[in-house]
Amino acid sequence: MDDSAPLYHVVADDLATLIASGALPPRARIPSVRRLALQRRISITTAVASLRLLEQRGLIESRPKSGYFVATRRAPAPVPEAVSLPRTARLVGAEAMLKRLAEASANPVMARLGQAIPDPALYPQAALRSSQMRALRRQPELLAIYPARMRGSESLRRQISAHYAHVGMALPADDLVITNGCMEALTLALRAVARPGDTIAIESPVYFGFLQLAESLGVKLLEVPMHPRDGLSVEALRELLGGRSGQGVRACLTIANFSNPGGSLMPESRKRQLVALCREADIALIEDDIYGDLAHDGSRPLPCKAFDRDDRVLLCSSFSKSLAPGVRVGFVASGRHHDSLRALKQNLSGATALLPQEMLAEYLASGRYERHLRRLRERCAEQVARVSQCVQDHFPAGTRLSQPQGGYVLWVELPGAVDTMLLYDEASRCGVDFVPGAMFSASGRYANCLRLNCGFPFTAAIADAIHRLGELARLAAAV
Repeated sequence: MDDSAPLYHVVADDLATLIASGALPPRARIPSVRRLALQRRISITTAVASLRLLEQRGLIESRPKSGYFVATRRAPAPVPEAVSLPRTARLVGAEAMLKRLAEASANPVMARLGQAIPDPALYPQAALRSSQMRALRRQPELLAIYPARMRGSESLRRQISAHYAHVGMALPADDLVITNGCMEALTLALRAVARPGDTIAIESPVYFGFLQLAESLGVKLLEVPMHPRDGLSVEALRELLGGRSGQGVRACLTIANFSNPGGSLMPESRKRQLVALCREADIALIEDDIYGDLAHDGSRPLPCKAFDRDDRVLLCSSFSKSLAPGVRVGFVASGRHHDSLRALKQNLSGATALLPQEMLAEYLASGRYERHLRRLRERCAEQVARVSQCVQDHFPAGTRLSQPQGGYVLWVELPGAVDTMLLYDEASRCGVDFVPGAMFSASGRYANCLRLNCGFPFTAAIADAIHRLGELARLAAAV
């Protein structure tokens, strides 16, 4: 969202924060239009607009002749259950379905519930343009020179280091390599620690981009079950590593902070245990921290890298989810693999373009990033809550939902023997997009699950699409 947000948005955001914190509990009366105008020293028109915006977000409801009240919330649905996973590693294949998903996401007729793509209006586009112009005025040669440093812009690396220092974690700028998005960072990390035919332990369900990457690199994947709230099961990983199937594991790959698709958050104690286990087993830990800045409660959890004492954790992330999806700038903290990562980066794509790096460095140095994150977190939390409530209202009885603590995706488990691959065919003909659950497993598990994108504002069109999808799910569950 632009930093110059309308005043009624600012007032609505303040009230939304009070509701989210519990200071204004369900059924509590909201100040009247006149009282709100007096309290905030705003016009009646602005007060009305603020309340209507909160009503559109589903946070408050109007009662005839009584005023506005905090909306009541149904008790959350049960979280999805764990499934039985194979104890052997395997190669994967997912290209055909990924092509269909990409085509659906580009179709303007489809409801945007599939790929985890956020609304462009969530990001400070005007401020980023200003930062780009400042970078060009300061360094007019940026458009006419080849990047000299394979590691990337020194100023951006310093700003990333400062951001993590603010969280409470030391991440030296010299340890960072700037990449073309997070997927390139993960590609470099995997290539640094594994060769074709090697085995990587991954959490399950897992972001399907990891499966696509593993397929392209020719590595086998060993699925490790996850707790719906606490993330990857360290106990299950320990058992697998001690068995026959775990003998060839070279690394573990995880999203410890707000996993995709489940939104789980690994507690600090379990992060310490995971890092310690990887040290005992002498394997690398590759951590995707791309959603780390998007905690719904406004906090910023430490990544596993914060508990790394021997430089075996490769931290990968980017600004694609938190600030600027269009610039495709990411980074990897390379640890003990720094020299090999720089060589791999040069061979894979050469240096990353300087102008977007310097633009991001200018913006981060301005001090506006935290203010932007506060608004983005609130929007993500609201949109996830609205979609979750709508799913509970319209999906068949027995449906289970994740309870994401960050990010903007929702994991849904349907009752019975519903095959969401078949459901996808029906839904796409009705103009509804989602990602079938089997896409998040190397072994095709989660056939009765699906992931919904909550990155766009909850509108009547989105509500209608979820209603239609729920009706199709009801029919499939009744068969």
